[in-house]
Amino acid sequence: MNLQRGFTLIELMVVVAIVVILASVALPAYQNYVIRGKLMEGTSTLSDARIKMEQYFQDKQTYDAGGGNTCPPGIPASTTYFTYACSGLSQNAYLITATGQGNLSNFIYTIDDTNAKKTIGLMPGWGTASPSAPALCWITKAGGAC
Repeated sequence: MNLQRGFTLIELMVVVAIVVILASVALPAYQNYVIRGKLMEGTSTLSDARIKMEQYFQDKQTYDAGGGNTCPPGIPASTTYFTYACSGLSQNAYLITATGQGNLSNFIYTIDDTNAKKTIGLMPGWGTASPSAPALCWITKAGGAC
């Protein structure tokens, strides 16, 4: 009796099909997970910047470091995934904006002197936010969840 060992072509094709289906489900979820991890850099730096602005105010009795749009010392101009800008600096008010870089370029977050956290830009599929209709939180999950 002659026994043949191995897989048939049909069995191999079924395994390949299963792997492709699993990969097509897992890859988008993984990509969103990676993006969410990168977004934390922007939101945590904005939170740190807010604390530094309040410390600056306690020392100088103003948020304006000179020029109206110059961030006080200690607030970075950029990090790996975001750039930061101060605007509207006055004695009693400020606005700090974090703008994503590279594949995060659609993400734009802000924080101001009242600790109002807003999202004014997102990637497609992550929700809706614009400068004229911002989300009143930092959206860090696909689907518009804060």
